[in-house]
Amino acid sequence: MKKRAVVALGGNALIKKGQKGTIYEQFANTREIAPFIVRMIQEDWNLVITHGNGPQVGAILLQNEYARDITPSMPLGICVSESEGLIGYMIQQCLGNALLNKGLNKPVVSIITQVIVDPKNPSFSATTKPIGPYYEEKDVPRLKEQGYHITKQERGWRIVVPSPDPLSIVEKDVIKTLLNEDILVIAAGGGGMPVVKKEDWGLDGVEAVVDKDLASERLAEEINADLLMILTNVEYVYLNYGTKEQRPLKTLTLTELQTYYDQGHFPLGSMGPKIQAALRFLRQGGKKVIISDVKKGWEALQETTGTHIIP
Repeated sequence: MKKRAVVALGGNALIKKGQKGTIYEQFANTREIAPFIVRMIQEDWNLVITHGNGPQVGAILLQNEYARDITPSMPLGICVSESEGLIGYMIQQCLGNALLNKGLNKPVVSIITQVIVDPKNPSFSATTKPIGPYYEEKDVPRLKEQGYHITKQERGWRIVVPSPDPLSIVEKDVIKTLLNEDILVIAAGGGGMPVVKKEDWGLDGVEAVVDKDLASERLAEEINADLLMILTNVEYVYLNYGTKEQRPLKTLTLTELQTYYDQGHFPLGSMGPKIQAALRFLRQGGKKVIISDVKKGWEALQETTGTHIIP
């Protein structure tokens, strides 16, 4: 039986620091990632690829803002699904081409993914997740009239939305079926679209975002993955990050990681959600978590770099 993994690509994988984020840059960056994924498939891994979408959703919301007097703006859930589709298309095409170039006739498919959340989650009453562009103070009354929560930051005003925990992936059974048919799946992009269950209605979208790493963990748990691999813009998880005492963590256990997490080493705004995802995955029976630089995915898989966390 093939080994099964969820590989979570950070937003920096598609738009690098200093780039404008043109579609040509994003395609070029996606093609750079493809060889690593192909090598995993050649090593008999059965994969689901997840990805971030922050810059892409930000661009869509900015387009909404500038075109608001020309065409109706789309709500956040639609923007998230739009970004998941466009990123899925890029990854699907680039991976398909890379596989064919290696003589592998393996299907690749993107799944627009819904994620069930609890409408009573505390984040719905304490909105803290900033999204989209920065606004000027003159824009604040208009945005509040539209029902947005606004917060002031150093560079200006931003919309903030709830970020509830993912409870379950709606399409998990479809994804498992595809994996059993040896199909490469791209899913839960940007954390997926958060939805709630309503009596006499069914599923309904909510104006919120789900953390990509937590959604990736939930998906990994529900498809019985062996490995959760989180690829970001640093080679290791660090203690005392950004200080003179900074040191990398290379191999550690769930218990050791929990101790460091409880000591406050991993803030929510940076490494925190990735560490939460690692702890949850291992507690639910996962065999291993790897966190490393997206440019060194293969080396991390071979255990020559990266942070490796075991039960």
